[in-house]
Amino acid sequence: MIRRFSARLLASFLAAALAGPALAKTSKPAPAPDPGATAAALRDKALADPTAYAIVSSLTTEVGARMAGSPVAARARDWGLAKLKALGFQNVHAEPFTITAWARGPESAEVIAPYPHTLAILGLGRSVSTPPEGIEAEVVLFHAYAEMLAAAPGSLAGKIAVVDQPMTRTQDGSGYGAAVVARTRGASEAARRGAVAYLVRSISTSDSRLPHAGAMRYAGDAPQIPAAALSVPDAELLDRMAAMGQPVRLKLVMTETTTPGASAWNVSGEIPGSENPDEVVVIGGHLDSWDPGEGAIDDGAGVAITTAAAKLIMGLPRHPRRTVRVVMFGAEEMDFSGPAYAEAHKDETARIVATGESDVGADAIWSLQLPAGAVDAPALKPLASVLAPLKIFIANEPARFSGSDFAELSQAGVPAFAYRQDASRYFDWHHSADDTLDKVDPVSIRQNVAAWAALVYLIADSDIDFRALAAPPAPEHP
Repeated sequence: MIRRFSARLLASFLAAALAGPALAKTSKPAPAPDPGATAAALRDKALADPTAYAIVSSLTTEVGARMAGSPVAARARDWGLAKLKALGFQNVHAEPFTITAWARGPESAEVIAPYPHTLAILGLGRSVSTPPEGIEAEVVLFHAYAEMLAAAPGSLAGKIAVVDQPMTRTQDGSGYGAAVVARTRGASEAARRGAVAYLVRSISTSDSRLPHAGAMRYAGDAPQIPAAALSVPDAELLDRMAAMGQPVRLKLVMTETTTPGASAWNVSGEIPGSENPDEVVVIGGHLDSWDPGEGAIDDGAGVAITTAAAKLIMGLPRHPRRTVRVVMFGAEEMDFSGPAYAEAHKDETARIVATGESDVGADAIWSLQLPAGAVDAPALKPLASVLAPLKIFIANEPARFSGSDFAELSQAGVPAFAYRQDASRYFDWHHSADDTLDKVDPVSIRQNVAAWAALVYLIADSDIDFRALAAPPAPEHP
């Protein structure tokens, strides 16, 4: 009996001795991860991560050009769903909506007099067609869009208006914002003055003979006339001819079609938040593209950057507190996907913490604009040090816009952040047949991913309320 007791006593002592360290080890809560250190680790891992380049290579190779409303758009949707699932995202799904699809048919433009030339053109999105036999008319050329606006009503009757205004190359892309009005509104302004067709020098900084596509809009109080973009050298050719003092006559043929009620989709996947999953940081790029090229920089790169950044965050030992959602928008180029997304998610607008869209290619980021009041927010205090090795500084001016697909959410009060990329080369290629994979620099796209991963993690793993930071201080009561 004594032996039995001793054996039992010895066993209990041994069990206590073995359990003691384990109990002591598990009784202490694990230290919380340092947000700045985690963001820096994500940055460093991104700089060696090939995921983003692999994604944009897959999209351009397996799908290629993908106009919204076209048969290829459905293939792009399926590609996006498969890619997000393969990368491990949750709640992967497509959100359908309808659009009026536009497609180009055979197009041609040629100088009839004084010297015959074939011109390189691309019809502008939403343009109507010419009559089947085309339009033949004399050209009136303007060196600036403002010159055409100054033309008297009726002064372009029966003429083809041509605007040969060059775009200024800038790092921040502001030259595009200044020039693009000639593309978007020019046809209606020319029609108000009597023109029967409208041609605009491509909104581009390139000297290539490849024209650049893009959308235009008809005003409700003006006739709808055919509109197309000229290649930069061909616009300059017409300028030289006009300077010789002889009438320049063109023949223009365009066979465009529109299809109301066409299908489009936004494709989405998530990293569920570990503590506050109902609060969402939404990032993404647009899946659709124009038809001449591969849609590599506009906007396969943006899709790849944001998806790869989220994938790195997904690989952390613990998901951030808030949900991170990646959206591949299906109809940005004609401004359909943003309104559709805002309408579909109107019930969760108040729970969307912040939005950010990548849509200026893949060249290096040089600056970050945060939501109003957030520059000195404690939750983002590590950010400046994390971004400094990437040669990115945080601007003092707040972001007012994060991308076309988030415009409606921004108008509804959802905070936005905006990374500013070097756009010096971007407008040489975008919307043209030169928008191909070789324009994506593997080193620069990794720098983008590093910046996005660090910022999105810090926001998603915090309790920062950008709306409260932006709110004006309450008035003091006497």
